[in-house]
Amino acid sequence: MAKKKYKFNPDTLSYERVGISLKEKSAKVLAYFSSSLALALIIAVLVINAYETPKTKSLRRENQRLLTQYELMDKDLGKIESVLEELQNRDDNIYRVIFESEPIPSSVRKAGFGGVNKYSHLESMDNSELVVSTARKLDKLSKEAYIQSKSYDDVLNMALNKEKMLAAFPAIQPIANKDLKRTASGWGYRIHPIFKVRKMHYGMDFTAPVGTPVYATGNGKVVEVKGSKRSRSGFGLEIIIDHGYGYETLYGHLNAFNVKRGQKVKRGDIIAFVGNTGGSTAPHLHYEVHKNGKKVNPAYYYYKDLTPQEYDKMIAISTNIGQSLD
Repeated sequence: MAKKKYKFNPDTLSYERVGISLKEKSAKVLAYFSSSLALALIIAVLVINAYETPKTKSLRRENQRLLTQYELMDKDLGKIESVLEELQNRDDNIYRVIFESEPIPSSVRKAGFGGVNKYSHLESMDNSELVVSTARKLDKLSKEAYIQSKSYDDVLNMALNKEKMLAAFPAIQPIANKDLKRTASGWGYRIHPIFKVRKMHYGMDFTAPVGTPVYATGNGKVVEVKGSKRSRSGFGLEIIIDHGYGYETLYGHLNAFNVKRGQKVKRGDIIAFVGNTGGSTAPHLHYEVHKNGKKVNPAYYYYKDLTPQEYDKMIAISTNIGQSLD
């Protein structure tokens, strides 16, 4: 039972009972209720943190499994990336080299991976760095794998056409030269016979009497038959053959033609005859090989009719000539 309170009244010289006002009672009730509610909230928070519900436990385990799977997937994608890079290197440096094809530029293989951030919607997720990294790797590998598959389709077509391609290569000497005595000036800087200055000689010269047969060095199509015997500059009468696969051959200083423009020829066909036309100082054939529009050393392509020993001898002869014939 609550104790009764009294207060001394000096006017009546007696003790009078003191009552509690309604306001005081309301304040006490409110304070009691507030403290009870705060205590209940604290207890609830402690209970929730200390004891998970079955649903919360299940979600937490599921999130952990997903995180583990992402980590494993990221590692596996890294391994696949290494394997794909090795396949790309083999494609560019072995298969395409065998078939005389240009490697696929890195700008093509890596195209489409920059620009707009397509992963912005993933950046708000938990462990977003791992999720974005995995998504980016997967997209990158998908695009590179597609390009590599198309490249292998090209390589397969080249392999199926290998016989046709090998027949088109300019793989023999343009005149009969088994003993190599007709080998004259080769590829490299030479003293020009007319101007007497050091000048790059983009081809090979073969000395031979006027009228000596000139042979097509590979299968192809005659695309140029031009020039004049009266001209005392340039290659005089010349023929250009397009062999396909990026190859062309040029035959200069001719005396007469044996083919027409647009005519298809095979390796070993007589296409013309040696002459002394244009800027030539003696009867000979000037021969060039062009690969993808660039002049290359013809000596690299005589593998069909020279042994390794004959090839070394031919190189030695052609490099010892100090002056070209045109």
